[in-house]
This record gives sequence, structure tokens and C-alpha cells, in this order.
Amino acid sequence: MNDRVSNAVAAVMTLYPRIYFACHTRHVRDPQTQRMLSRHQASILDHLDELDPTTVMDLAGHMGVTAATMSLAIDRLERKGYVVRLRDAKDRRRVHVRLTSAGVRVRGASSVLDPARVEALVARLDEAERMRAIEGLALLARAAEQQMRDKSQETGDRSQETGDRSQETGDRRRETGDRRRETGDRRQESGGSR
Repeated sequence: MNDRVSNAVAAVMTLYPRIYFACHTRHVRDPQTQRMLSRHQASILDHLDELDPTTVMDLAGHMGVTAATMSLAIDRLERKGYVVRLRDAKDRRRVHVRLTSAGVRVRGASSVLDPARVEALVARLDEAERMRAIEGLALLARAAEQQMRDKSQETGDRSQETGDRSQETGDRRRETGDRRRETGDRRQESGGSR
């Protein structure tokens, strides 16, 4: 890593936590039901969309947990009516998750950042500083989205490879079963077994 990139990394690592600490929300509550959600549950909702479903595997990989752990968390959110599971039409083993209208409502009310705190923060900047800050954040957001797409593609490629190997194993097992049935049929026709 060159010095310019190292300096930029150090700046982001130093500056972002200061912004987050000043502006993050303290509690997550469903504005309609007043039900409290854990920060982890709210974080899952933050990573989902109401139109574009995400696979459980991709979500688990992105959040650094196992698929089983994510599945348990999704179970709780589904029981509360915040998400819905959908089977992949092409591969029934793959499960997609998307937000329900209730999930959208909670996600909107539980942004990681508190709008009033962000407003107070940006109000301290003059117009030129605000524009530079937004341009810088937009550049970082674009890079983050590209990084997530790349990582998702890598995960998808690995999942496809695993699926292909599972398919091959299943095919071999079916062939072995077919051979055993044929052998059994021939034995039965000959009137006995070995």
C-alpha cells in the first residue's frame, strides 16, 4: 500500500468513528407498534430492500456470520412481520429475503444516523464545505457499493461451485442407485441372490 492510500485509510479510520459517534441513533423502535428491535436486527433490515431480494448466504457473508446464525435472525424478523423469505425460482435450495412494508417502516425509522443530529452537524458547515463533504461521501459510497458487488460476485461464484459439486455428487448417487436396482432386478429374475 502506498503512502497516499495509507494516509487516506488512516483518515477514514479516524474521522468516520467521530461522525458516527456524534450522529448515530441510540434506540431502534418500530414507530407503529413501539416494539423494540436489537441493533443487530435493525442492522439486518438496513442491509435489505423491499424490491431487490438478497440471498441468506450473501447476507450472512456480508455481515460476517454463518448462514445458520443468519437464518435464526431472519426467523425472528419474519415472525415479527419485518421480512419475507422467497425461494429462488431456478434453484429451490437458495433462499432470498426481502423487506415487508413493516420492515421498510422500521428501516426508515431506524437509520444508523439520527436525522436531527446529522442536520445539526451539517448546519455547522458553510455551503462550500457542505458540497465538498457530500461529494467526498458520495465517492466513498460509490466505492463501497462496488466493493460489495465484487464481494457478492465472489461469494456467488463460490456458491455456484459448491452447488455444481453437490449436483455432481447427487448425479453419482443416483447412478449408483440405478446400478444397484438393475443388479437386484437381474438377481430376482435369475431366482436368487449370491
